[in-house]
Amino acid sequence: MDTIFALASARGKAGVAVIRVSGPNAFSAGEALAGALPPVRTTGLRTLRNGNDPIDEALVLTFSEGASFTGEPVVEFHLHGSTAVVSRVLSTLSSVPGLRMAEPGEFTRRAMENERLDLAQVEGLADLIDSETEAQRKQALRVLSGALGDKTSQWRKDLVRATALLEATIDFADEEVPVDVSPEVLDLLDRTLADVRSETAGARISERIRDGFEVAIVGAPNAGKSTLLNALAGRDAAITSEVAGTTRDVLEVRMDLAGLPVTILDTAGLRESEDVIERLGIERAKARAAEADLRIFLLSGEVLPMDPMDGDIVVQGKSDLTGTGISGKTGEGLDFLVEQITSVLSERASHAGTAIRERHRVALSTAQVALENARIEVQSGSERSELAAEELWSAIRALDALMGRVDVEVVLDEIFASFCLGK
Repeated sequence: MDTIFALASARGKAGVAVIRVSGPNAFSAGEALAGALPPVRTTGLRTLRNGNDPIDEALVLTFSEGASFTGEPVVEFHLHGSTAVVSRVLSTLSSVPGLRMAEPGEFTRRAMENERLDLAQVEGLADLIDSETEAQRKQALRVLSGALGDKTSQWRKDLVRATALLEATIDFADEEVPVDVSPEVLDLLDRTLADVRSETAGARISERIRDGFEVAIVGAPNAGKSTLLNALAGRDAAITSEVAGTTRDVLEVRMDLAGLPVTILDTAGLRESEDVIERLGIERAKARAAEADLRIFLLSGEVLPMDPMDGDIVVQGKSDLTGTGISGKTGEGLDFLVEQITSVLSERASHAGTAIRERHRVALSTAQVALENARIEVQSGSERSELAAEELWSAIRALDALMGRVDVEVVLDEIFASFCLGK
């Protein structure tokens, strides 16, 4: 296997830069630059050299095979983060025989291949790197720590046990096997099925935390929607005017509300219109509003432009003119509105599961259906044991796909496409 190297910290000028070398020749490459290496899992101050030419003073760390991030021998150089120093060290490493520059995500791919991480943990790492809010960070870290893998491993263990019991009644009927294994099988099934159902239900909320909640501001033309968006954003994100129908498309502003990623949508004013372009904007507004996680109905009269859903917020706009409600112009009532939005979304976020991606949800849903079918077959009698066992194997295969034990290559290509060089 090749020995790879790359800058593992962010590009650009910095106080400290980290260059990682991983593979069978990592230690010999480290010695070529730094001389005698410090003992494994310790640091040592060394002068990095290209031949007799000193490059920089750096802290050098070494990790033995099986005790590093990748599972391979690893050497890390923590050096001064100037562009010139980093470039010279990378250039020197590239001249060492047997070394090559790492591909994006290759360190993490090797960590998975060496069973340091499972597929879900790899995805959690990708999400942790991309996290923008506290909720996203916590969620990604939970997956990276192996929480989903631990759950799945227990489910798989229980299902393998249930399958073995059923197959024993089929293949070894004359040996010492319980006559009726259905009580234990059903107990294992019910326990696993309850957990899978709960995790599947929480997966959609987890996806929203990962991708961001959408909150649509809905109302008639000239209700003050764009002014409210600008006030929430703290900048002029939308054009505001007294002319009805100014907003003809959906405008978006990304925000962090109490650690939750939230996108506020300013939609076109909802009204009957003869203008073709405006009608298209109105139809788009209705569709985005219906798909949003939460809607803020900004009233300019008594009639709602569409029916509210559970949790939606209804407020009177332009309180600077009416004396009641909220005002994007003066800021009156905005703090309370933000509190309401945060409260609704925080309550929903509290039901998040450990599964955080669409792929996770699909795999769990597949497993759930198979388990439900298996339960029906078990209850139908011992003559259906073979069918029940096959459904259980279908559930196990879905869980294996979830953790990357099967059908992994296509998923990996998609994941690592988002990884930076050096990770």
